[in-house]
Amino acid sequence: MHILGLILLAVARIFRLLINLYTLIVAVAVLLSWVNPDPYNPIVRFLRQVTEPVFSKVRRFLPRAAFQWRIDITPIIVFILLIAVDTILVGLLFDLAGRFL
Repeated sequence: MHILGLILLAVARIFRLLINLYTLIVAVAVLLSWVNPDPYNPIVRFLRQVTEPVFSKVRRFLPRAAFQWRIDITPIIVFILLIAVDTILVGLLFDLAGRFL
C-alpha cells in the first residue's frame, strides 16, 4: 500500500502544479486585457485560446445583470473555482495519500 500512497502523492502534486500554472495563465491574460495587446501576437493568441473556452463556459452561468457592469467578473469566478478545486480535490488526494503512507 506504500506505493499507492506515493502514486497518489505524485498525482496530487501534478494537479496542484497544473492548477497553479493555469492560475498564472489566467492572471497574465487578465493583465494583458488591460493594455489592449496586439491580437496577432502569438503569446496573446495562445493566452486567448487557453482561457476563452473556460471563460465562455463560466459566462453561460452568469445572470444577465452581470454583463451590465463595466468590469468582467469572469476571471474572478475562475480564480475562485481554481482555489476550490485545489483545496477540495488536491486536499483530498493529499489526505488519501497520507493515509496510505
